[in-house]
Amino acid sequence: MRIALLEDEHEQAQHIRSILSERGHDCDSFSTGQSFLGAVLHRSYDLLILDWQIPDMTGIEVLESVRAQLNWAIPAVFLTQRDSEADIVRALDAGADDYIAKPARAAELVARINALARRSNPESEKEVLVFGPFEVNTHQRTIHLHREPLALTDKDFDLTFFLFQNQGRLLTREMLLERVWGLARDINTRTVDTHMSRLRRRLGLNPENGFRIKTIYQRGYRLEAIKPDDINDTPQDHIAHA
Repeated sequence: MRIALLEDEHEQAQHIRSILSERGHDCDSFSTGQSFLGAVLHRSYDLLILDWQIPDMTGIEVLESVRAQLNWAIPAVFLTQRDSEADIVRALDAGADDYIAKPARAAELVARINALARRSNPESEKEVLVFGPFEVNTHQRTIHLHREPLALTDKDFDLTFFLFQNQGRLLTREMLLERVWGLARDINTRTVDTHMSRLRRRLGLNPENGFRIKTIYQRGYRLEAIKPDDINDTPQDHIAHA
């Protein structure tokens, strides 16, 4: 998973990054609320870990801002020395999914993160997933539209499945290269654009079938569900300036 960590103490941040890295997670750390928000709102992360007391704003304020601005319910964990019942309740009310008191025990931290990841994607282990008229068989690696099989390459399937798993979430080109192609972030991103263009045609990912791929200017793509009332208002390849 890609994790964003808000922690202003350098040694503590380094310790947490080390724990997560040993378990195969990719963790970026930030020492201020503003730098954390700038990254989270413009990049793609799977989970957030927040300290409460940071120099420029509180962790509560940071989380409230994330929940207000991000259109994807990203899991968030507080990791802080504040452990009173009132503090825990306040954090949960602000949108936190879990609360861990410092010092973090490595096994517990990783177990809680993994549990959150499972809860945030409860259908990931099912064999057959249904998204409107699309039926995805994860074992046979096939996709049907209106019960008709679609002719897809292995990479087409991987990309489509990843889009459906992350419906409503901004996916940067760099993230797609990492997750779907297994390539480094600095590789030329035309590969992603070419596949997205082809995927729209092959899948019929358009409002008539209940979905669209929205291109987010200079950032990436987002798969969105379309209501019938919105069909006439939404072009297939809308570009949003952000």
